[in-house]
Amino acid sequence: MSRSERIRNAAHLWQEHLDAEFPADLRGVEFEDIDLVLLDADTAGCAYTWISKGGDLDPERRRLLQTCVEDLDRVIPQIGDPSGRRYYQRLHQLALLVSGDPETK
Repeated sequence: MSRSERIRNAAHLWQEHLDAEFPADLRGVEFEDIDLVLLDADTAGCAYTWISKGGDLDPERRRLLQTCVEDLDRVIPQIGDPSGRRYYQRLHQLALLVSGDPETK
């Protein structure tokens, strides 16, 4: 997938994420000491920065995004509510696109 395709796909997922309401039952929830609200905010902030900078991300945000991907891998299986799980699966897909992970190609 080319960089421009990744940016377009990420922008589409970003808009879906913005349009989605945060799952109310996940506010204040932590799995394995990972705060779901903070995980959402960190991942979304990195994705927004990457999209707005045309596919560039500074090293600090790249490290943060990698941590977010790892945290999403750990918490998604623990989310029991289907709508909450979909919310975080979309966020995970967005994070993989931004990180350039081969799973998204």
